[in-house]
Parts: sequence; structure tokens; C-alpha cells
Amino acid sequence: MAKYIFVTGGVVSSLGKGIAAASIAKLLENKGLRVTMMKCDPYINVDPGTMNPFQHGEVYVTDDGAETDLDLGHYERFTNAKYGKENNITTGKIYYSVITKERRGDYLGKTVQIIPHITAEIKDSIKKVAYGRKIDVVIVEIGGTVGDIESLPFLEAIRQLKLELGCGYAINVHVTLVPFIKTAGEIKTKPTQHSVGTLREIGIMPDAILCRSEKPLNKEAKDKIALFCNVDKDAVISAVDVKSIYEVPLALRKEGLDKLIVKLLNLKCEDGDLTEWKEGVVDKIKYPKKEVTIAVVGKYIALQDAYKSIYEALTHGAITNDAKLIIKRVDSEDIEKHGAGKYLKNVKGVLVPGGFGTRGIEGKIKAVEFARLNGVPYFGICLGMQIAVIEFARNVCGRKKANSTEFDKNTKFPIISLLDEQKKVKAKGATMRLGAYACRLKKTTKAYSVYRKENISERHRHRYEFNNEYRKDFEANGMIFSGTHPKGNLVEIVEVKGHPWFVACQFHPEFQSKPDRAHPLFASFIEAALDK
Repeated sequence: MAKYIFVTGGVVSSLGKGIAAASIAKLLENKGLRVTMMKCDPYINVDPGTMNPFQHGEVYVTDDGAETDLDLGHYERFTNAKYGKENNITTGKIYYSVITKERRGDYLGKTVQIIPHITAEIKDSIKKVAYGRKIDVVIVEIGGTVGDIESLPFLEAIRQLKLELGCGYAINVHVTLVPFIKTAGEIKTKPTQHSVGTLREIGIMPDAILCRSEKPLNKEAKDKIALFCNVDKDAVISAVDVKSIYEVPLALRKEGLDKLIVKLLNLKCEDGDLTEWKEGVVDKIKYPKKEVTIAVVGKYIALQDAYKSIYEALTHGAITNDAKLIIKRVDSEDIEKHGAGKYLKNVKGVLVPGGFGTRGIEGKIKAVEFARLNGVPYFGICLGMQIAVIEFARNVCGRKKANSTEFDKNTKFPIISLLDEQKKVKAKGATMRLGAYACRLKKTTKAYSVYRKENISERHRHRYEFNNEYRKDFEANGMIFSGTHPKGNLVEIVEVKGHPWFVACQFHPEFQSKPDRAHPLFASFIEAALDK
């Protein structure tokens, strides 16, 4: 029978519950335990697929085509597991399921209520991730902050589940803020006391408290929190700010969190050692031998989380090359106003990520042109690939009016367009080309030399495709179509002949990159940038 760790948060949002949960998973996995994870989001959207990145941040895509919360990206990057649709539930998904059952007649004669029906659906979803699998520990992160109305059904569900599972089978790890007041020169524990108080009012007693703070907690502060929050002294964990998120597992292990969890859940496991993680990841970030500056040209640059996996995958590529990564975030609308040279003249590589809508598109096209003409390594991802072929069509193939039908429905040269099957789609949610698709690489190409194999699988999230009617024209002018989807002959990867490193892909390689196993495209891109 699997055991459960419920991770909740208090005081404020953005404390790093996802990183904390992923770090706990890393620690337990390192002890030889089989771990799976889950995120419960309190918003009413069925999934984040239709939400603006400024509202939600990045949408993370799994192999099975689920559009999920970005925390699943942390889960996959920190552990060896792969996740899917069952590993992310929302209020919308839960209510949709319950209402569907009610309409079908499953609850005939009953009044459908939050308790017990909604909470029962949540509990079933949580338990489902371990059904039929050899799982030792399930880590469940509850989104939002204790005290939010939206989170109450999830908190009630885990209260019930913890009671049903019994002693030694479920614990709660509560993440709170312990602010340092500079003017007073003191750490304040009162917000944590109030947060735990609210949690206890709901009926949940924390077994461990992760105290996020700028400064390490001294013994006096830890003792005070233990006394007022009714936990053991060794269960008050100081989670101090670190320079890299990949240091967090080491910091939590130093505080003894892994030993505490093993004790509370009576787990039989190895002691575990994070030497490989420390030497292969953390030390390389701390003590790089080289330095490289990469420009990320996007339209959601103002929000750090909008390109979370992109930034992390670039970091992984830098780790592989023993380099310090400097990311220059460039708003494509600024390039439209002032030109690409002003922002890109001193960078060693240019990356254009995915996105939707017409805003900032012409700035991205100028960024591609700058990289192509000046021999600067260019990496285009999803929209970044579509932008690359539009730029090539206009400035190399002589089709000045070339565009995507996403931006100009009546364009004379629809280089990028909707597939016939997408033209019939009216609903926006979960109707794109989503999840893992096969890709066959052409030998003697840059892509093949990077992957070192002919058949690969990568994750997708898009509606528009390259229009094969223009393929021969592009090839005649020096574009190489190095990767295609075997079924339907859809273009997956393009390259520019004679350029030092110009690779653009329709898929999202960033979703399969890990700090200790960088995605080959990112590792090769950083290597080329260093050579530049």
C-alpha cells in the first residue's frame, strides 16, 4: 500500500511548494523508493490550456497530451518519473466529472453535495495515481494558500484521506513564510503561527513545517514555531533562499527532512547519497569554467514563469558544457520599434520560443533574420520554427508577403496553415496537436548528428503546420527539412544549409530536459554558442 505526503502552503503564494515537493521526491527516489507525484489546482478551468501565460505561466505538456500546471515540469526535472493526465487535477476537472455522473444518473435519489461527492471524487483521483503500480510514496501538492475558499474542498479531501489511511500512512508538510524584517533586524514567526492555526481549524495537523526565509532560522525561532504550532522541534525545517533551485534537495537533506519523513512514514529504504547530483549539477552551476549569453526573444518576457522550461533547459545545456548561463530576455515588440541589432549584437545565441497571437511577430522575424545573416546560432521552438520559415520565405525565397494564416487569414503565401482536421475544430480546450509524436531524422543533417539516432519522440502543443506545397521551393533555396513525422509527412525540424547552427523544431524539446541529462538540442545549441 502506497504512503502519502500532502504538501500545503500558507501565508503567501509563490513560496516554492512545487520545488519543495519535487525536492522531497528527489530525496526519496535517491533512497531507492518508487515515487509518483500529483498537483491539485483550485481553479475552475478544466486545465490551463486556454489560460494566458501572464495569468498562469507556462503550460507544461506530458507525453499523453495533458496540458498541465508548470509544477509537473519541476516534478519531471527533479525525478526519473514521467507524468500524465492523472497527475494534475483541477476544481474544473473534478466538478466536470461529478456533474457528468449526475447527468448520467449515477447519483439517482441523492442530493449531490461538496461533501461527500466532490471530496470523494478528489480522494479517488488522488488514490488513482497509485492503482496497479508499484509505488512506495505518493506526493500530493495542493495549489493555492491555506485560507483560500477555492482550496477548501481539496484540504477537506486530504483531511479525510489522512484519517482513512491511518497512522503512519500519510503526513502533511506545510510550507510557510518566515519573513526577515530588515528595519527590526528580526525573523518573525507570527505569520507561520497564523497559517498553521488556519490549517488546524480545517482539521489538519502539520507533521513538518518548511520555513521559507532569507536567513537561516536560529534555535530560538525553531523552538518558538515548534511550541506554538504543536510540532516536534526536529520537524521545523529551515528552507533558506538558494541561488539555484537544484540546491534545494541538498539543503533539505542537510536539515534532516528526508530522515524525518522516513521516520514518520516508517519507510524501509537505503540511506541515499546525493553526491552525483551535487557534483554533476550543483557544483557545475556554482563553479563554471566558461560563460555564454543567450537571447530569448519572446512576447511574455515580463513574466518569469511564462518560459520556465525554456530557461531551465538552457541551464541544463550550460551545465553539460561547464558554462555559466546569462539569459538576456528580449521583448520582440522592442525589436519591432528599435531593430534587432540593438538587442542582439553582443549575444552568442538566439532562441525564439513558442507563443500564440500576432503581437510581437514581426520583431521575432527580425530576430531570426539577424541570426541567419550574422551566423549567430539560432534555435527556434514551435512558433520559433514557424517564424523561421516565414523569414526564410520572405528574405531568401523572395515571397515578401509570406505569412501564417494564424496572423493573416488572406495571405498570398500561406507558408504556415491549419491542417484540414483543425479547420473543423471549434472548441479551444485540449484540441491542439498535443503530446508525444514520432519524428524520423534524415541522416547527414545537424539534427541527426545531435540525436545520434534516426527515430525520436517529442512533445507538441500547436495547431498550425508547415505547408508542404512550398517544400520544394524551400529546399531549392537552401533549407533542409531534417525531421518529419512519419504519418502525414508533417515537418518537424528545419535547418539552414551553410549556417554554423540554425535548427528550428515544431515540437517542445524543453519538456524532456533534466539538469543531469540535458536535452541534446539544448546541449548542442549551447556548445555552438560557446564556439561562436
